[in-house]
Amino acid sequence: MAPPMSAGEFLDALRAEGVTVVEVGDWPHHNRNHKGPWGPVHGVMIHHTVTRGSAHTVRICRDGHPALPGPLCHGVITKDGRVHLVGYGRANHAGLGDDDVLRAVIAEKGLPPDNEADTDGNRHFYGFECENLGDGADPWPQAQLDAIERVAAAVCRRHGWSERSVIGHLEWQPGKVDPRGFGMGWLRERVAERLKG
Repeated sequence: MAPPMSAGEFLDALRAEGVTVVEVGDWPHHNRNHKGPWGPVHGVMIHHTVTRGSAHTVRICRDGHPALPGPLCHGVITKDGRVHLVGYGRANHAGLGDDDVLRAVIAEKGLPPDNEADTDGNRHFYGFECENLGDGADPWPQAQLDAIERVAAAVCRRHGWSERSVIGHLEWQPGKVDPRGFGMGWLRERVAERLKG
């Protein structure tokens, strides 16, 4: 059971992992904490945005839209590999997911199939949205993939978690497909290698 890092600790952890960070507005105080608790935290969730254009993507992830108010994540990873911090605390990114998956993440075991949506993921996961159309054809530049690896490793390193604490939205919530275009097993292998360093 891990309390969330403070915003300052989060920023320090990302920078220590070599992440290029862009701070957007008053991100440390932009959250949805009035809608429910933030923490204990158990993992890192990776998403794709289904958007094009960095400025547009960051704005949507920070502000949200009428049906889903922002922030929609903690950090937006744009195609150039920069990580734009848009919020900190509870964020509208994970939604309801499978309690069996959460238990597997906590135990750092292999993930079962996600077949129900009964558990509040916004409370338990750090979330990163990655700029990509999510159509399986939009490329993932190396700088962006490197940044995804680094943010996941940074959070895991700070909490003492293994790569098994990194999951994709598609592994959490039935019907989700993100991130599309690379495998989560592949990403976890990269995070594991980085954590050895």
